[in-house]
Amino acid sequence: MGDGNPPAHELVLAALERAVALRRPTGVIHHSDQGCQYTAVGFGLRCREAGVLPSRGSVGDCYNNAMCESFFATRECELLDRVTLASPKEAKAIVFDFIERWYNPRRRHLALNYLSPLAFERQHAAPPAAGEAVG
Repeated sequence: MGDGNPPAHELVLAALERAVALRRPTGVIHHSDQGCQYTAVGFGLRCREAGVLPSRGSVGDCYNNAMCESFFATRECELLDRVTLASPKEAKAIVFDFIERWYNPRRRHLALNYLSPLAFERQHAAPPAAGEAVG
């Protein structure tokens, strides 16, 4: 790309690396659409290495990734429709803030018994293995 931004597959790989480093997921599913960044061989290989199962909806079918689609709709209605973004850098910052400071720790969900995603995750997390650092 000539706009100074990395290719889309590099962005999703960076996001996956961050999630793996911060969350150390096991037995999780990564929902996405059929975008080339998610169908890239490198992304699929890294998911496999990290123990993440990729799940892509079939073309034109919104139901098999309904939870993910619900998040995208929420992000658009509760954030993007309410602000005017001046640059990609500002967009990155405001979306990060929305996800990490509002959506994950505070926004309650009917599907999660009215818990936030972070509270639900903590409630259902496996206890650390013997000798594993807690933190």
